[in-house]
Parts: sequence; structure tokens; C-alpha cells
Amino acid sequence: MTLTGLIILLVVAALCGIAGQLLAGYSLGGLVISVVVGFAGAWLGVWIARTFDLPRFITMDIDGRSFPIVWSVAGSALLAAAVGLLRRPRSS
Repeated sequence: MTLTGLIILLVVAALCGIAGQLLAGYSLGGLVISVVVGFAGAWLGVWIARTFDLPRFITMDIDGRSFPIVWSVAGSALLAAAVGLLRRPRSS
């Protein structure tokens, strides 16, 4: 992977992570965390899509590798929502 491809991949992952966090209504942190959430969301989203035999659509080819935009945003939203539910203060 070239340096340009890596930078584009990081930017796309960050945007997917930010979009997922916005959909979930819970922010996990700043830009670096958004990149991590974007990559983790891509992994989670693709795993869910494969498990339920869902189609892979709206992907972006970056340096010959396919990055699933929709599943990354969906997985990021699920991840942010789960963390948001776990980190919410409990009322007694």
C-alpha cells in the first residue's frame, strides 16, 4: 500500500467512524478514536454482513483493496451505541 493510499484509507475510516458515532448519538473521542472506530466498525459490519449473507454495496477501492462504506458506518454505529450504553452512568 502506498502512502497516499494509506492516508486516503485513514480519512475514509475516520469519516465512517464519525458518521457511525453521529448515528449512534454517542461520541467516543476525537479524530484518532474515530479512525479506530471506523476500522473496527468496518470489521464488525463486514462480519455481520457475512454472517447474515447480506450484499456488499457502496464500497470504495483504495489501492486495490475494497473498503465497505455502508458496513463500516453501520458497524461503527453499533460499536458506538454499545459503548455508549455500557459507559452511561447508572441511576440508583
